[in-house]
Amino acid sequence: MDYYHAILSEEQADARMYRWHALVVCAYLVQHPSRAHEKYLDGQFRQLQLYVDQGLDALLRVAARQVARNKHGARPGYDMAPLAAYAPLPPGGPPGHFRATFCALPVRDGSFVFDGHPAYGHRIETIAEATVESWRSIQA
Repeated sequence: MDYYHAILSEEQADARMYRWHALVVCAYLVQHPSRAHEKYLDGQFRQLQLYVDQGLDALLRVAARQVARNKHGARPGYDMAPLAAYAPLPPGGPPGHFRATFCALPVRDGSFVFDGHPAYGHRIETIAEATVESWRSIQA
């Protein structure tokens, strides 16, 4: 099963599930860097750290700020200022193991939110934390 695309597809029909979209994208791509654009991985790793440190609302504020910035014709590129306090993506990765991954997400009747949005959010949070933890371990 292609968990990543299945989640993205379900998000499109479920606004409450979509709240975790940025987190899903960042965690998936940082866990699977060969599927990502290398120039964005550092920012995605820093977004995961922001989430782990400050929570979903803080991550959503940063994402909304970026969307608004892009809509208003600001210079191209991503504004890294809100993420400057977080460590860059360590060299030498990806890690060999993550304690939580997308392929371990339970799905029932084709849905990842079969037991409610809070439970789904907790599972995505666990994946995000595991991703940051594993990447940090390779720099130790």
